[in-house]
Amino acid sequence: MTAQTGVSFPSESSSSAARTVLSDALRKADPVGARAVEGETSWRRNYLSHFRRAVEAGIGEPPAAHSIAAEGLRSAHDLMRFGDVALDEAIGGTALTQAFHTRTIRGSAEPETELSIPYRGERLTGRALHDQLDTWVADGVITPSCATAVKTVQDNPDWLRLEGDTVVVLGAGAEMGPYRALLRWGAEVVAVDLPRSDVQARIRDLAQDSAGTAHVPARIVTNGDDDSGADLLTELPAVAHWLDGIQGRLVLGNYCYADGATHVRVSMAADALAEHLTRERPDTALAFLATPTDTFAVPAEDVERSNAAYARRGATRLIRTPLRAVSGGRLLQRNYAPGADPGLCDAIVPQQGPNYALAKRLQRWRATTARQAGTTVSLNVAPATRTRSVVKNKALAAAYAGAHRFGVEIFDPATSNVLMAALLAYDLRSGAAPQREPWQDEAVNAAHGGLWTAAYDPRSALGLAAVLGIGALRG
Repeated sequence: MTAQTGVSFPSESSSSAARTVLSDALRKADPVGARAVEGETSWRRNYLSHFRRAVEAGIGEPPAAHSIAAEGLRSAHDLMRFGDVALDEAIGGTALTQAFHTRTIRGSAEPETELSIPYRGERLTGRALHDQLDTWVADGVITPSCATAVKTVQDNPDWLRLEGDTVVVLGAGAEMGPYRALLRWGAEVVAVDLPRSDVQARIRDLAQDSAGTAHVPARIVTNGDDDSGADLLTELPAVAHWLDGIQGRLVLGNYCYADGATHVRVSMAADALAEHLTRERPDTALAFLATPTDTFAVPAEDVERSNAAYARRGATRLIRTPLRAVSGGRLLQRNYAPGADPGLCDAIVPQQGPNYALAKRLQRWRATTARQAGTTVSLNVAPATRTRSVVKNKALAAAYAGAHRFGVEIFDPATSNVLMAALLAYDLRSGAAPQREPWQDEAVNAAHGGLWTAAYDPRSALGLAAVLGIGALRG
């Protein structure tokens, strides 16, 4: 890459960079694991086991978990560049070549004063929402703590407006972001997304029709027109400078997504912003959505539920033995060993690739280190969702269509958005104390969609789910 590409990898490939970061993350806590990463000769085929190990090595050992997170972030920041300088030198260390002013859009609608979540053609409120949360818990779709958190927001509707906070939504046009919900609730939002006319028109229209206030970065271009939007990859110093001037407590939320190596680059740009803001404005809070297609340590009660499902009689149990025989044991493997506490749900999807895994792991590492430093952090596991970025992959679309056969519910974006925005409000207002171990912080309030409680290891059922889902897609 050239110096003009903004946030970039060094001359080595993104795969080499990922191996460097992961091996450095493990080096102090798990030297053997670090050497295994360095000696890996088929990275794209075998990266999954190494990302799994970076979770396993921290279970039961909080200092090890904190070391993995801190060392992984240190390595990534040392590695990445912004033009000709190190990434961390770009913010505040270079002359600005671009400056933003603020365009403010104030909606005229009345704010919603009751939590409502759209679900299968209805908007659930009150008792109906309460009952649906209980149903999701009973079906193993969300954790009991997730249901309790959302019910707490129901009981405290004044939390929805997030009075006194300004939520910076990086990737405001993303399908999984909270931008729309926050505006409906009357919140104050900073909307950062690419300077593309279609993206900015959608951001503007949503704000105008809402009860909230949106602040958008804008520039004066050479022809005199006002151009909204900002590119984190190429305009990171200018975005940081602009955010420094926003009044009030900031909540920096990273909801950016991109394909391939660009996802790592934009995640690192967002992380550099997080590091800058939490240093310069210590009251800044951080927010993330964790993907369910990652590796997580899960509580014993989810393990027990999964193993009970494995033991139950049903259609999949009848075909399990022959399928395992013909597949050499690869299909329909048990999700957890009996009695595991905690269990390890390894749901990384190979089709999403190592860059996606690294981009999402960087966010988890930042949440861990920030929480340890006393920063308010909202990181919640979101359910698998039918976003455009997922269903454009035919294999994943088919697997999602067949996932219900294995106890996994795939959510529509409209449902996921509001559910996760409600959990954000809970995290910012409840004052809940951190857990003893980082994996427990990630397990609290998880809306995993059933991946954690399913009978089978997710990857061992993925191919069969796709086969069963093909017919549903054609229908």
